[in-house]
Amino acid sequence: MLNINVLIVDDELGIRHGLSQFFKKEGFTVYTAEDKASMEAVVKEFHIDIILLDLRLKNGQNGLDALAWIGSADSDIPVIVITGYGSIDSAVQAIKLGAVDYILKPLENHTILELVKKNLEVKNLRKTNAFLRNELLSNVYTHQIITINSGLKSLIQRIDAIKNTTAPILLTGESGTGKEVMARYAHFTSNRKDGPFVSINCAAISETLLLSELFGHEKGAFTGAVERHLGKFELADKGTLFLDEIGDMSPSVQAKLLRVLEENAFERVGGTKRISVDIRLVAATNKNLQELIQKGEFRSDLYYRIAVMEIHLPPLRERRDDIPALIDHFVFQFSTKYHKQIRAVSPAIVEYWKHYEWPGNIRELQNAVNQAVLLCPGDVLDETVIPVINRILPDSGKNQMSHGTSSTDPIDISQYPTLDALQSAVLAYYEKKIILYALEENNYNRSKTAQALGITRKTLFAKMRQYNL
Repeated sequence: MLNINVLIVDDELGIRHGLSQFFKKEGFTVYTAEDKASMEAVVKEFHIDIILLDLRLKNGQNGLDALAWIGSADSDIPVIVITGYGSIDSAVQAIKLGAVDYILKPLENHTILELVKKNLEVKNLRKTNAFLRNELLSNVYTHQIITINSGLKSLIQRIDAIKNTTAPILLTGESGTGKEVMARYAHFTSNRKDGPFVSINCAAISETLLLSELFGHEKGAFTGAVERHLGKFELADKGTLFLDEIGDMSPSVQAKLLRVLEENAFERVGGTKRISVDIRLVAATNKNLQELIQKGEFRSDLYYRIAVMEIHLPPLRERRDDIPALIDHFVFQFSTKYHKQIRAVSPAIVEYWKHYEWPGNIRELQNAVNQAVLLCPGDVLDETVIPVINRILPDSGKNQMSHGTSSTDPIDISQYPTLDALQSAVLAYYEKKIILYALEENNYNRSKTAQALGITRKTLFAKMRQYNL
């Protein structure tokens, strides 16, 4: 057993001695006190995991006063009240003041041991739950928006203006622009932050299953429904329901969703009981809903119901000023994940990533940094990860590098007898591509090119001579 500290507070020496010997045999570390003052001294000096507290203490002191003090000093300590003079009134008062259990003397060692173990387990479960919640908020439920872009900041201000209301929000934009992160921002910075954040991808499951996932079903509602299932609407009560890819929702599901939003109530599939919930709805899509409405593929009445506040998130190529900050954020994130000590990113690589079009938006950038950090051999993301970058960023359009150095140029492995020789050749190959790209981007101005690459003019001249540029 891990070291557990129990404090026994009782005015009877015999009970203090008897319980102390019993708990010590069970592997506990035991402290004792006979009155409120000595109890306070122990709690202040030692870490106490659980307290057994008598309601009558030395010199006629009331144990309820001691219980109140414990609640104000450290409300995480579970307190089991023990007394030989039990009453309904004292039990009610003890529970109101935070006692986790209330038992009468004479005490049975087995019974009190089970109570102590049970309440310690509950305490550990609460700590674990708090830890997991923090982990979810910091890792899975990321809602931090990294930006210095004025356009995106104005969108965040619009969200801030209505996030504490029940007004539905529609988030539009290309895949990977951060619609779910924005939805989580609206939830976790609002007055609903302590409620659940429940999400569902409307494009990922069939129409029949989507109805069950949204509204739940009763036992026996259909083949395979062996028990009652609560839907996302019920699970999101007092919180936020995020409907991702709502533009892929079938017309029949759209009709049912509209009715629920209009009536603020629904029935489970196969049920008749009306269920009302308090939710904030946030929907998202990468499709043009106006075009779908024109084609008859999306209901205009549903659109006006969900788009009380419509926010269009710009693609990453329209907020290039955010790319360096996003790179730093993802480098820190993945360095922590892979237990690496990445202390810097080469200016050349930052410049390279800033000029890429990023058709996959932030999600693609995140993937690029993930792979780069994972494969980085040192503490700086530099030219050694260029092969990774080029695999992710194919040469096309403005990213193409000329002078006969396309990404399809082969490197004949047979020409290099050792791995070190091959690595040097690969690095030289991509270093030349980077320098050529930087020269073209800066109209062959050598000073600007050297500055963009983070090197001196002298080093740039040496590299240009080396590669016959």
